[in-house]
Amino acid sequence: MRYFYDTEFLEDGRTIELISIGIVCEDGREYYAVNRDFRWKRIAGRRWWAPWRIVTRNQWLADNVVPSLPRLHGDAILHCAGRGPLGRLDWQAPEMRRRAAIALQVRDFLLAGGDEPELWAYYGAYDHVALCQLFGTMMQLPDGMPMFTHELMQLWEQAGRPEKPSQQDEHNALADARWNRALYETCRD
Repeated sequence: MRYFYDTEFLEDGRTIELISIGIVCEDGREYYAVNRDFRWKRIAGRRWWAPWRIVTRNQWLADNVVPSLPRLHGDAILHCAGRGPLGRLDWQAPEMRRRAAIALQVRDFLLAGGDEPELWAYYGAYDHVALCQLFGTMMQLPDGMPMFTHELMQLWEQAGRPEKPSQQDEHNALADARWNRALYETCRD
């Protein structure tokens, strides 16, 4: 069974920290979660200094990824005390899950078909690391979980670079996973 996925993450040259993950199965099932345990101050926090590095707010994530996350709306905004890019996130949304819960749900989602899942992602190297790190090290992957992801960019080049499908809600992990499936289908036609 083929699974098309995307992750949003913060990477700093040493770590890749999962923000959200979206997965679309070829049978139509979908999964989306936002990592409630992500260290959100790494996006919205102030600049601070540590002996080994300077950490600053990640403006690109604040501008491009945060707006696609579950947001408060209606009367909830009136009662929202938060300010800044994260102030209006809906922390009670069902998509907001603990990292450990995401790992179990992703495992169950990917292994539900019985066959070894075939993973596909667009520029998927970091996505694969973010996915695998849900379980710890590569050696701690659940039985049946692939140790690699097929690359959609490579498939697109091999298919003669056909026109890519239009994309909406870019940087929303689930919308990007849906687009990944559409790109795969375009390349296979």
